[in-house]
Amino acid sequence: MSAETARHDAKTLRHQQPRFRGLEAGHRACQGCGEALAARLVTEAAGPDVMVANATGCLEVFTTPWPQSAWRLPWIHSVFGNAAAVAAGMEAALKQQGRRTRVLAFAGDGGTFDIGFQALSGMMERGHDVLFVCFDNEAYMNTGVQRSGSTPHAAMTNTSPPGTARMGKRHMKKDILAILAAHRIPYAATASVAYPSDLRKKVRRAMDTGGPVFLQVHSPCPLGWGHDSDLTVQVARLAVQTGLFPLVEMERGELIGTLPIREVRPVTDYLRLQQRFRHLFAGDFRAEKELEHLQAIADRNIERFELRGSGKERYDTEGADTVHRGGDRWA
Repeated sequence: MSAETARHDAKTLRHQQPRFRGLEAGHRACQGCGEALAARLVTEAAGPDVMVANATGCLEVFTTPWPQSAWRLPWIHSVFGNAAAVAAGMEAALKQQGRRTRVLAFAGDGGTFDIGFQALSGMMERGHDVLFVCFDNEAYMNTGVQRSGSTPHAAMTNTSPPGTARMGKRHMKKDILAILAAHRIPYAATASVAYPSDLRKKVRRAMDTGGPVFLQVHSPCPLGWGHDSDLTVQVARLAVQTGLFPLVEMERGELIGTLPIREVRPVTDYLRLQQRFRHLFAGDFRAEKELEHLQAIADRNIERFELRGSGKERYDTEGADTVHRGGDRWA
């Protein structure tokens, strides 16, 4: 067999093989769960030669109801606050053994922004070769939809209800990307389940980068956000298109890339689809002020990261996951 024929046969075989799935079907996530979609996309892009440390939370609960598991990867359950510490120990052990297997740490926003932040900061500061992925569904969903440091301003949760004293959560969403970028880590980025090609590209870039790296994946929760399960991707896309969740990349604390917004949408297009913001459309003058505040946050994000596109760009919010002539696609 000639070398050219062998290369052709190998290429054909790769195209015929199914995509690697680190998270198998049959788990017990809610219908339309953005976190399940995000975890599947991340593990597909990361490949089979990885180990996972998974903090307590929705992802851990719905993928591992004893004695079953939906994982096709070596997987360790950590407690809520120490996924980064467990991942650091796994990385150190593999390094001692001379193995090249990469370590991933998975956590929700509670295990990243709040309870797990001390361990995460320590792991980043010490320089462990770990990809930490935050599946950001913006509240403590597994324990009954309580507010977290990631919950957006004015959102309704069971611990930030709207009423006479306030219109939902009164605090700003914590800028976790900026906080971790301030650790001067090699790579940190935001991604969304609405843009799979962009997400996969960022996972691969993180995997190719040595040292501690961080990815924040916006992952809608139909149950906690109060939207129909078939709207998960649409809701996630609107978060990006309004500027409320900008898609950016940073190296050593410096901005290196963004996903431009071709057509900026008003924040009300995003908020109206979610029951957690329904109190902002009740005609209350305080609600109008909060809507203005949220629009100002989005406008500031667009200005800060220069997100407004300059026309029909090939890789903007409308083109990033479009299959172009010849099959060209971002990732």
